[in-house]
Formats: sequence, structure tokens, C-alpha cells
Amino acid sequence: MSMRLMAAEAACGTNVGAASTFENAVYVRLVNSGASTRLVTVANAADVTLASITIAPGEVTFLTKDQDHQIFAAHAEVLGVPIIWS
Repeated sequence: MSMRLMAAEAACGTNVGAASTFENAVYVRLVNSGASTRLVTVANAADVTLASITIAPGEVTFLTKDQDHQIFAAHAEVLGVPIIWS
């Protein structure tokens, strides 16, 4: 299975007020470009935290979320891009 990028990669916001839906994507590729472990949080449209994960330095992970769910990270070194699987 391969992925198709749906937008340019961008730094995650660092609080729920700066969180992104990544263009209402269901699938988001995340990478921690920094040298420290970072927390990534998923919140709903009402800014309520739903889940969180820790991403190691250099780690790439993929999240599945609802279209209106938002993602933010503990540092802007975490980059995200909306994708679709093909």
C-alpha cells in the first residue's frame, strides 16, 4: 500500500488553540524531526482531549482520526501532512 500526500508538510501547533485538522484529513503522517521525545495530542472540535501518544526522536507514525478532530504537539518539531492510502 502506498500513500498520497494531500498538502504540504507543516509544523504542528503547540496548543489546542493552534491545533490543526490537517485539511479535515482522516489519515495524517507525523514525524518528530527533533532530538527529544514529544507528546502528540488529538482533540475534538470542542477542544476536548481525546487521546495522546509519545513520538520518539526521528519516529514516523500515522494517525487515523475523524475529519473534525485536531492534532497538536508539545513542540513544533513535530511535522504533519494529510495523506490518503492508495
